[in-house]
Amino acid sequence: MSSSERIRILFCDHLGLARGKYLPAWHAESGKARFCVGTYALTYSKDLIPATGSKMLEGLPDFEAVFDYAQARPGWEENTKVVIPDLEMDGKPLALCGRQLLKKSINDWSAKGLKVQIGIELEAYIMQKDSEGKWEPYDTPGAYVYGTGKAVDPAGLIDQIWEYAAQCNLPVESINSEFDSPQFEFTLRYADAMTAIDDIFLFKTMAKEIVASQGYLLSFMPKPLSDRGGNGFHVNISLLDDKGENVLNAGDSKQVLSEIGQQCVAGLINHHPGMSALLAPTVNSYKRLQPASLSGFWANWGYDHRGVTIRIPGERGPGLRIEHRTADCASNPYVATAAVLQAARLGVENNYELPPEETQDCFENVSTEICVPANLEAALDALEADKVLIDSLNPELIANFCDIKRKEWENYKVHTTDWELSNYLEFV
Repeated sequence: MSSSERIRILFCDHLGLARGKYLPAWHAESGKARFCVGTYALTYSKDLIPATGSKMLEGLPDFEAVFDYAQARPGWEENTKVVIPDLEMDGKPLALCGRQLLKKSINDWSAKGLKVQIGIELEAYIMQKDSEGKWEPYDTPGAYVYGTGKAVDPAGLIDQIWEYAAQCNLPVESINSEFDSPQFEFTLRYADAMTAIDDIFLFKTMAKEIVASQGYLLSFMPKPLSDRGGNGFHVNISLLDDKGENVLNAGDSKQVLSEIGQQCVAGLINHHPGMSALLAPTVNSYKRLQPASLSGFWANWGYDHRGVTIRIPGERGPGLRIEHRTADCASNPYVATAAVLQAARLGVENNYELPPEETQDCFENVSTEICVPANLEAALDALEADKVLIDSLNPELIANFCDIKRKEWENYKVHTTDWELSNYLEFV
């Protein structure tokens, strides 16, 4: 064992941030590290509030990150492996941990004899600094949708992301430029649910750091540029029985989705407003979620229709899947995926009525009036009102989330923006 070898522990917190510690390899063999539970009392602006479960007013004790040293995987830093721990407190799973919530959701499906497969697509913009040191869009004068090569990435940043992903055993399925430049879409190969989300969490962390090492910014912010499209986090689901058969597939040329597939879609539609805050958890998220934006705004579904929220892509048979399109990359990927899985499961449990598939264009015409709430505050109200969804997840985690996000909304409401200054300062 090299004296310089180390382990980087990484876990995804309530804000979707990758928090952790470096440990020397000899110390990491213990399989434990301690962190302050007050981490879950913090907002983006580092306000420390007595959020549910954070024990801010109870001395801010520790929780433990527990991991198997043998499961450490190749990292993207020299002499450094990475590991994702389980978070525990007093010997029990930490209620505020999104990864523990995803475990629960997987187990709930397992109790039905079904294994969850997940594939993730995510989008991001690359930014560079201008002469004054401010971030501006990466200069890609030859960029176009589905572009590859130097025309869309003159600095070769995507090549570096690809190279490091391979080094870290992160299974990239495809990368391409998106409709707006300099935006890129990254797709990782589907896998069992926990593996898929661990991979996407590490991929996002790795890609941001590799791009930053070259002096650029890879931003997964939901809507970083007012005049361009937003960044989504699409969750693709399939369900396998004990024989490895995809139970979403009806096996009938006249009916694509099986009964359980239809029930899953009905559950996602029924809980569309309630789970929006978990999928789109920032003030900025609701600037992405707008009508005619192909973003998962409406509570609707359809076959190979990008205007709907719940899309059934063109693959059939074993490749049949449900694609959910509302989430953005500001979400905790474990929590967002758990919310989608539980809403789908509730559709099976409660046999909700499935509305007709969307046949309108979703640009000028749509078949429903149900959509995501108008802003983060309204989304939090809808979440807190959806008691069935909350009970299927974890009430303590949801309460902590709402406490943190209410503070975020309060800070936003009293903040004077650059837009207000440029439009009113000299005239009012």
